[in-house]
Amino acid sequence: MSDDPNKIGYQDRSRVAADQDHEVQYFAQANRISPEQVRELINKHGNDRATLEREASKLV
Repeated sequence: MSDDPNKIGYQDRSRVAADQDHEVQYFAQANRISPEQVRELINKHGNDRATLEREASKLV
């Protein structure tokens, strides 16, 4: 079951959920990369947001 982005509550903002399209889209737009690149980065480096942001900056 997917998360409802409209629900308010605890969110683990230090992670990017690869199975959540809205999170992948947001991260891709924020870092000027494609959603496919986001998923590749998650597969290679894990879903830690700080690590992904560092690696995404190398692609731009």
